[in-house]
Amino acid sequence: MPAASASSSPAAVRLWSTDVVAPPARLDYWVGAICEAFLEMDCSSREAPLFGGELQSLPVETLSINRVRASTQDVFRTPAGIARSRQLPFYLIGQAETAWHVRQDGHVAHLRPGDVVLLDSARPYELHFPEGVHCVSLQLPRAWVGQWLQQAEAPGPRVAWRDQGWGQSLGALAVQLARDPASAQALPPALLSDHLGALLCAALEPPQPPAPTAARSLHAHLCALLRARIDQPGLSAPALAQEAGVSQRTLHRAFAAQGHTFAGTLRELRLARAGELLRRPQLAHVAVGEIGRRCGFADPSHFARAFQRAMGVSPAQWRRGG
Repeated sequence: MPAASASSSPAAVRLWSTDVVAPPARLDYWVGAICEAFLEMDCSSREAPLFGGELQSLPVETLSINRVRASTQDVFRTPAGIARSRQLPFYLIGQAETAWHVRQDGHVAHLRPGDVVLLDSARPYELHFPEGVHCVSLQLPRAWVGQWLQQAEAPGPRVAWRDQGWGQSLGALAVQLARDPASAQALPPALLSDHLGALLCAALEPPQPPAPTAARSLHAHLCALLRARIDQPGLSAPALAQEAGVSQRTLHRAFAAQGHTFAGTLRELRLARAGELLRRPQLAHVAVGEIGRRCGFADPSHFARAFQRAMGVSPAQWRRGG
């Protein structure tokens, strides 16, 4: 198939589009594109003569964020395709606008926009998009999934429903990435990876509620550790878990039990601290970027954007009391 066109973005985005070939060859091009971007699969479409599609792939650490927009289609992961595949990752897939359904291990899941499903590419499956495709497909390495899920290889399509528990947050994230994959760059790659893993764990394997006092105590202890290290740009969930003497899974479950995530809590604490420092008269001479650095934001522009989104005004306006 024709080579993917390279993006000028430093994020190494790859792009495939059927616009580069004549209409009669577009479906064949598309099959080659999904096999190159994902893995060995077959695809058919009742709109073959008018088929169109675009696939954008953005790597984030060991993960890959793939945004797909295309005509109606049916995708098949077959035993023959599995045998030809060198890698067998998991895929977390969510549609932004239309209903679709998936079949795996004899089970069918009918999905709405905002629902997401985890599929194991080591087993055959079918994806059916009767009204077209506008989805995000997150490629997740097997080892990465195994770090977050106790039953990573549970059979059947595993669904996080958009209106149940942490499925609401996971579904909202999937829809956001389907509409704007570049928004993933708002967080450092390691933090985004942890945030996604925590949501996946909380949505697909909800924790058994621990004793309320113990859960609140651990959550409070973790928040205290975060506040004490809020100026460290590279602060990560593994480092915090090690210091607290708990596993990463226990750490993320402690935040989930209180209705929060590690990444969200860290961001909120940093922004709250920045807001406090910006209002201190004795720090009026300190540059806004330096205030951000003291609160763990290594990039001044990232700090300014995050502060604007959270507070509704720029850091400079906030400092003036606006």
